[in-house]
Amino acid sequence: MTVTPLGLAVAQFAPAADGAANLDTISDLVARAASRGARIVLFPEYSSYFVDPFDASLAAHAQDLDGPFVTALTDLAARHGVHIVAGLVERAASSDRVRNTVVAVDAGGVVARYRKLHLYDAFGQRESDWVEPGGIETPETFEVNGIRFALMTCYDLRFPEVARILADTGAHVVLVAAEWVRGPLKEDHWRTLLQARAIENTLYVAGADHPPPLGVGHSVVIDPLGVPVASIGTATDVAVAAVDAAVVDRVRRVNPALALRRYRVVPRE
Repeated sequence: MTVTPLGLAVAQFAPAADGAANLDTISDLVARAASRGARIVLFPEYSSYFVDPFDASLAAHAQDLDGPFVTALTDLAARHGVHIVAGLVERAASSDRVRNTVVAVDAGGVVARYRKLHLYDAFGQRESDWVEPGGIETPETFEVNGIRFALMTCYDLRFPEVARILADTGAHVVLVAAEWVRGPLKEDHWRTLLQARAIENTLYVAGADHPPPLGVGHSVVIDPLGVPVASIGTATDVAVAAVDAAVVDRVRRVNPALALRRYRVVPRE
């Protein structure tokens, strides 16, 4: 099969405690991205519902994977002929905690999902008070025109073994949905870690964040050499880049780091 480049959009917006308003913004940004040639549209973490600081309303607004938020994303994907990737507050077995989940949907429904592995118990935050961690399991991926996409969430970016496991699935692109909290040097951490994960795994990495004042913004697509090829500043907007499996293959011929490594990743659990 001939693999052709695809348009990948990062969509940046600030989700709020209003699910209908969030979907209105998502709808506008999907239309904007599709009009610019995007076939994949990546949204931030907690796109379905977000409140700062977290409180009991998080669990009250959690949904199942076949709930109204995912159904609305599926309808949008069908309308615009795209795949949509977005963060969802998913209902968990425990009534007082939720799952921090990223779903990828096409016109037929969910094609992959990822539950955040490492919770943000750092920089004075305690995500684990409200969210249960994802289990260690085989990562789910999806393909569009021969290009394989894998999913990741925010704080997992700081753990290089997560991206390495995703690279081992054969992924050409890692999609990172984030709410990268602002703070000293946090913009630098965000960009540096996205570039590092791309360089060390010789694949594309895209990150979609909340804009300020809570997030850092700077949603971006990074190529397999670590070069930013499309980005947003701090506005609500989309940026579109072409991703190409042939570029990944070419970089890996020149720098076969994955083939030369002498270690593999194994879980602690």
